[in-house]
Amino acid sequence: MEKHDLDYLIVPTGLTVMLAYHMWHLYRIVQHPNKTAIGINAINRRLWVQAMMEDSPKNGVLAVQTLRNNIMASTLLASTVIMLSSLIALLMSSSSWEKSLYLVFGDRTELGFSIKFFSILVCLLFAFLLNLQSVKYYSHASILINVPFKKVSSSPHYHHLAAEHVARTVNRGSYFWSLGLRAFYFSFPLFFWLFGPIPMLLSCFVLVFMLYFLDVTLEFGSAVAYFAEGKDICLHNIPCESIS
Repeated sequence: MEKHDLDYLIVPTGLTVMLAYHMWHLYRIVQHPNKTAIGINAINRRLWVQAMMEDSPKNGVLAVQTLRNNIMASTLLASTVIMLSSLIALLMSSSSWEKSLYLVFGDRTELGFSIKFFSILVCLLFAFLLNLQSVKYYSHASILINVPFKKVSSSPHYHHLAAEHVARTVNRGSYFWSLGLRAFYFSFPLFFWLFGPIPMLLSCFVLVFMLYFLDVTLEFGSAVAYFAEGKDICLHNIPCESIS
């Protein structure tokens, strides 16, 4: 087997590892949300929205400031992604990599480098678009959370529906931010692919190992699930309403 043939064997293996982990993580979010960080955070955001909307005149400033911090976080990540995309586009048009081919173990053809750079660029641009969606939902939520729904109607059912709608909007913003961050993480193995398929495969395993400890939680989940059930919050509908 020649060196350039390693890309056809090792790179799909690394991508399969990443895809398999995220499919497993999605299954855990859908079936056991109280055992994942995303599911627990979604439950806590619902409780936070309900607490903020119970007394909008008193908590309105705090709610808007909190959402503004989330908007700033999404904006910062989007700005970083665009800056890195510009850098990648600059590297694609330069010939600096031709002087450092001895660092690359694998495919060294011009077409191979073009595919690698293009993959990184697409991944970063996808992360940018996801963060834009996050900013959009957070901006909508900053207005909806201050709507005086108690003055519109005295029906408890309407109050519940209003709070649920705002909670869904806040959660969607957080889901898009998480997906944008995942796309940003996914660009790291693609970057190591520039130096060969073996560094790319190793970075995939390291990234999956780190993400597992960031995504899975067991200690706090039971308490949140018990409290959410007491507040009549559906756990298993959290991911179903995330992205539409």
